[in-house]
Amino acid sequence: MEAREAAKRAYNPNPMKVTAEFNAHVMRALKGSNSTRRGLKKDDGSCEATNPIDKCWRCDKNWEKNRKKLADCALGFGHGTTGGKDGKIYVVDDPSDNDLVNPKKGTLRHAAIQAEPLWITFARNMNIVLKAELLLTDNKTIDSRGANVHIQKGGQITMQYVKNIIIHGLHIHDIKRRRGGLIRDSMSHYGNRDISDGDGLSLFGATNVWIDHVSMSNCSDGLIDVVSASTAVTISNCHFVQHNDVLLFGATNTFSGDKIMQVTLAFNHFGKGLVQRMPRCRWGFFHIVNNDYTRWLMYAIGGSQHPTIISQGNRFVAPDDRNAKEVTKRVHAPESEWKNWNWRSEGDILVNGALFVESGKKVKGLRTDIKAQPGKSVTRLTKSAGFQYMLFDNDKS
Repeated sequence: MEAREAAKRAYNPNPMKVTAEFNAHVMRALKGSNSTRRGLKKDDGSCEATNPIDKCWRCDKNWEKNRKKLADCALGFGHGTTGGKDGKIYVVDDPSDNDLVNPKKGTLRHAAIQAEPLWITFARNMNIVLKAELLLTDNKTIDSRGANVHIQKGGQITMQYVKNIIIHGLHIHDIKRRRGGLIRDSMSHYGNRDISDGDGLSLFGATNVWIDHVSMSNCSDGLIDVVSASTAVTISNCHFVQHNDVLLFGATNTFSGDKIMQVTLAFNHFGKGLVQRMPRCRWGFFHIVNNDYTRWLMYAIGGSQHPTIISQGNRFVAPDDRNAKEVTKRVHAPESEWKNWNWRSEGDILVNGALFVESGKKVKGLRTDIKAQPGKSVTRLTKSAGFQYMLFDNDKS
């Protein structure tokens, strides 16, 4: 299967090199100074970019004319994801979603199923209610900069056996389980789909996916599910609130194919009303770096099936409940088993009694000369997490 081969190609046999490269980028970015050019604006009118991903593109005063610069900015395991960089710009000017088999030109669904690479933008602010799940094809960027776009109260966005996807700047919330039926998944094919789960974003056998500056809340299942041998994924600069099962990385204890899964989770803000799974990991390798966790109800980071979890430079603020102070949770595994799993904490800040229970041996290849920025840097690094409205030069809002 083509998707399986794509996953094998995307898998990095030296994941510690990827973590070191990521940390080096952050170190260089914090040594530099912020630009004062136009782009995302502070109250005083100057531009502010607070981490290396944002510094790559955000303070370009001509960002609107050079949107595809964003494609050069992914870091971590999703590095090299270019989305629709090699294609035309497709402007969504119609928020409707009335025909699942023959979608109307100008709608997000019509853009998503095109065979060629596309850089998808939005003509104006929109609320899009998907009638059923929307299936993306290879080599797509969904870029909502310059518009306030909500995917809400309808079906989920699904990336099934596809590669090279960028999703940037959306609000995704109140996603529902939706009936299946006939749905077009490409220009050349439509077929029967089962009921969708109601995730915000679902990655199923997907590779080279970068999710950046997305604000998410209150979906029927997970906010983001990364399953079925998906790999080469970066989730960055996102803001998550008001949800139970937040992030799922690996769906089952019986699918060892998820050993290939590699995910970078960086510069995200885990905010109010979150319960658990930030993330919940199985099998693979997960770099959780420079995120801000402002309380949880049950736990923050969980897992089973011996995943490798490298937690670096995060801030964990525990809830007041004395029974929920532990950051970590080994799911359905005795200590005799999980004591050998490599879960390491380096430079994390633990607040209000938070406790990170490490296990396993020191991870081979973890460089001591290139360290992650410590948890004290998290406020700055995550300052712009989630949706950020970008001003056009001729902004009329």
